[in-house]
Amino acid sequence: MEYISKWSSERSKQECIFCAAVASERDEDSLVVARSELSIAMLNAFPYNTAHVMVAPKRHVARVELLEEPEVADIFRLVKTIIRAIDEEYKPEGYNIGLNIGRVAGAGVESHLHIHIVPRWSGDTNFMPIIAGTKVIPEDLKTTLKRLKRRLVS
Repeated sequence: MEYISKWSSERSKQECIFCAAVASERDEDSLVVARSELSIAMLNAFPYNTAHVMVAPKRHVARVELLEEPEVADIFRLVKTIIRAIDEEYKPEGYNIGLNIGRVAGAGVESHLHIHIVPRWSGDTNFMPIIAGTKVIPEDLKTTLKRLKRRLVS
């Protein structure tokens, strides 16, 4: 979608959003849902669906094969934790989980590896993305952040 492409190209001239989130002490401002020893989970500022979370290593690394084994284990532990929280809070019917590596594969942030966790429900796609190039999200990001953080604490 055009607004994401424009934001992404402007953002790439600035600092990495994941590294900025790792360094930030203000999780709400950075949309950080959870932190682990070697990874971070944050909401996507341009979500494909409600509760679209990205999990990334804290270390700035662009490719899977460059991850250390402890990072791989830590990232997937955090992915599991996030999925449990989304399941409890939003009760999705399925998920799209994946990585986009490289611009041609759809990566908005090429230089910092991250896994997308996108909850899915029957009928969650409609005419808006096709006709208007826009996705309607029924919940604002701050509300989603609060709901997921509450689940992660309990």
